Amino acid sequence: MKIRCLIVDDEPLALDVLETYISRLDNLELVCRCNNAVEAYNCLQTEQVDLMFLDIQMPKLTGIDFLKSLPNPPKVIFTTAYRDYAVEGYELNAIDYLLKPISFDRFLKAIAKVTPQETKPAATIATTEPDYKEAFIYLKADKKMVKVMLANILYIESLKDYIRVKTETKEIISYQKISFLEEKLPADKFLRIHRSFIIALDKVQAFSATAVDLGKTEIPIGRLYKNEVLQILGKNNLLEA
Repeated sequence: MKIRCLIVDDEPLALDVLETYISRLDNLELVCRCNNAVEAYNCLQTEQVDLMFLDIQMPKLTGIDFLKSLPNPPKVIFTTAYRDYAVEGYELNAIDYLLKPISFDRFLKAIAKVTPQETKPAATIATTEPDYKEAFIYLKADKKMVKVMLANILYIESLKDYIRVKTETKEIISYQKISFLEEKLPADKFLRIHRSFIIALDKVQAFSATAVDLGKTEIPIGRLYKNEVLQILGKNNLLEA
């Protein structure tokens, strides 16, 4: 039986991201997407809803106040850009509390708390051909969630609390730690070669003991990463020879 979902958020991009994530799982079904609490209330009057993804900061009525007003609310996963409401959210018996921008991996962990024994992801970030060509992530940049195809990424550079993602056609600056993104990327497609750099393995044109050539860009190999990087690059070279 599918879990019937309701999304409530006043940001269209946030609605789009959650709708995309829901569509990837066979055991989830989206029945309503609403811009505010009033629309959500009307949906609950006409539809059976098992799980509600509820934004907190919304005009007129906050997600927390809306939830308090419901006599028999469905299960709730809060979604917000602010950490300040976490305690209050859990006091209202929320299943989980997702901070924006929400990664698909973090979304899956929240869903697993709803039906941990039944939840089986229908899709994840693909790591093998041909599905890998269709895999993507969303990165928050310029107040938008930007879709980035994994197969187009050349390298990722750390800029303290930000990252620069360089693709074949564009550059995206996002407020994110490089270590967070490193955990989400498929390990057989990407490699961290320096404290400040992750490269796409299939974009390597040449390498030496000190640097990797990605065509028009040369990326240094960090001293602490050198042995592992050369071992992996050498292994890949032997496999392709």
